[in-house]
Amino acid sequence: MTKIWFIILSIAWLVAGCKPKHAAGGGSGGMPPIQVVAVEAKLQPVTETLALVGSITPNEMVEIKAETDGIVQEINFNEGERVEAGQLLVKLDDTKSAAALAQTEANLKLSEANHERAKQLFKDKLISQQEYDQAASTHAVSQASVDLQRRLLKDARINAPFGGIVGARQISPGQVMTRNMILTWLVDLDTVKVEVNVPERYLQELKVGRPLEFSVAAFPGEKFRGEIYFVSPQVNETLRTALIKARIANSDHKLRSGMFASLELTLRVRDSAIVIPEPAIMSNGDNFSVFVVDKDGNAQVRPIQVGIRLAGKAEVLKGLNAGDLVVVEGVQKLRPGGPVKLSPPEAAAPYAQN
Repeated sequence: MTKIWFIILSIAWLVAGCKPKHAAGGGSGGMPPIQVVAVEAKLQPVTETLALVGSITPNEMVEIKAETDGIVQEINFNEGERVEAGQLLVKLDDTKSAAALAQTEANLKLSEANHERAKQLFKDKLISQQEYDQAASTHAVSQASVDLQRRLLKDARINAPFGGIVGARQISPGQVMTRNMILTWLVDLDTVKVEVNVPERYLQELKVGRPLEFSVAAFPGEKFRGEIYFVSPQVNETLRTALIKARIANSDHKLRSGMFASLELTLRVRDSAIVIPEPAIMSNGDNFSVFVVDKDGNAQVRPIQVGIRLAGKAEVLKGLNAGDLVVVEGVQKLRPGGPVKLSPPEAAAPYAQN
């Protein structure tokens, strides 16, 4: 229907152009004026924004696991509490490792003595090179055994790799653990990250260091601000998007991992853009036009190029000038070149307020 209406308007405009000038007026032989509501095209600032949904992730998050098998001897944390870097979280029964370490240390002392003795004997040419090398090798093996047992003894103590909040506990005292079993989780929420995939055509607007603002459903009406620190060097070939990351200070721990972040990215700001009410726009596929009232009080069709859509309004990039009188009500009754009668100013007031 829109396409047919556009064709009818075009034909009517051509027909009206062929009529004598007196027929287009409001005289006795012409059509009576059509009453319309019209407002002026205004200059006002326009902000181009991009609405996206991202995901909040912690600054750091790890699964706390044991590197060795053992029996849980001590649990030194409470679920959900703050711990510091290096703090002991879990201690396993280390009696076997301690005994093995004592044995290897005793062997090391013996091998050290033998090595020193062999060194002096070799210097005095009382033993062969082979015998000296054997003593040196035995000493090196003993040292490696001690280092290994010390590491195994250290593995019985699981410490926090960084400061953060511990999650739910997955073990109990006395439990027999196996290697790589999850004990708990450690999350650093002092700073959080927002990750969002941005269409490739907007990447030129999003640079490292650019501020970013978003909201979350848990705190309606509150805005959180951060700064972009990462722009992916790769674009997803399927979605044609690139990953953007921003850091946000979160000392009060309001933001949690997994929350959805509603972002509104400001891409461009135009201080003087031509804006008209959206009801004035007529569309025919990808083509747009409006009726304007000329200086003689007649309606004329004007093709336009539409920019940003606003709340009830639209930016016009081409086709209009500031101050042009644009018809917002009564468009359906108009024909190109037909006379119009403007409604009282109060009728246009709702369109001109914003």
